[in-house]
Amino acid sequence: MEILGATITWTVFRSTFLEKYFPKDARGKKEIEFLELKQWSSTVVEYAARFEELVKYCPHYNNLAAEVSKCIKFENGLRPKIKQGVGYLEIRQFNILVNNCRIYDQDTRVKSSFYKSYNEKKGKNQDHEKPYSTLADKGKQRVSDEKKPSGEELPFLSSALSEVN
Repeated sequence: MEILGATITWTVFRSTFLEKYFPKDARGKKEIEFLELKQWSSTVVEYAARFEELVKYCPHYNNLAAEVSKCIKFENGLRPKIKQGVGYLEIRQFNILVNNCRIYDQDTRVKSSFYKSYNEKKGKNQDHEKPYSTLADKGKQRVSDEKKPSGEELPFLSSALSEVN
């Protein structure tokens, strides 16, 4: 470009560089990857890092005016539990949103591991049968399964009917 005598601005350099070393089809694939990005089983920190890495390929999300859209896109990729926990706050500053999601994710992971370990400790020395089911069923008889022959009346029912008539 210098040989041709062209003025090299940042815009000219950037577009020439991208055309040569990062073709449009490769950029398109990265953009699609970004648009389809979801958190799945990763942590919020991992998801946010991948989000930041791929958002560069989507010019729509790379300016200050698109901060709200960027936050909405990030929220929509979160796991439902985190999205529900943070979504109602309607945070529209990306750094604050990521930080709140990170804290929520860490807290729920700690809570989950606590209850998991608690239940494992609790269940080690216990019999898994229900001790109350055998005691409660003793002495009970199922009347509903026994059928009376048709035509046989119950004595208290016939006396009650005769008093009504």
